[in-house]
Amino acid sequence: MLIRNEQEADRETVYAVNAAAFKTEAEAKLVDVLRAHAHPIVSLVAEEHGEIVSHIMFSPVSLSGDAHLKVMGLAPLAVTPQYQRKGIGSALVHAGLEQCKQLGAVTVVVLGHTNYYPRFGFTHSSQFGIDCEYEVPEEAFMVMELQPGALRGKTGRVTFREAFNNV
Repeated sequence: MLIRNEQEADRETVYAVNAAAFKTEAEAKLVDVLRAHAHPIVSLVAEEHGEIVSHIMFSPVSLSGDAHLKVMGLAPLAVTPQYQRKGIGSALVHAGLEQCKQLGAVTVVVLGHTNYYPRFGFTHSSQFGIDCEYEVPEEAFMVMELQPGALRGKTGRVTFREAFNNV
């Protein structure tokens, strides 16, 4: 497996991977909008035998209690159905978190499966006094400090890019 930064030539394939991994094309369209309007982003692909089979994106979000805190949101993570449950998504999460650190992000948030993301160090955001702008189950909105103590004394509501309103 090869993990690398998404390139311009990958866009159609990344769209197809996201469309295949989810019930609708909403996430695939989200990726296109975030590419154009969110900066900086981390957008990685995983290849198997020269074929892109997975994609992950991280984009900036904001915390109402501290507008200067560098926070990234993980979404979406897509693995084509025939490659799911093979560790590819996990490898992309690890690589993406490392790139977020290199960009200077101090924390990452995710709205996702409660049995999947804790294995990477994500915990319930409510433990930090942080909530999501969307009405979601409390246990599904999670946060991970990339810099230990980065959230000490920080509270507030996470706001995503407007593009997420269409997902």
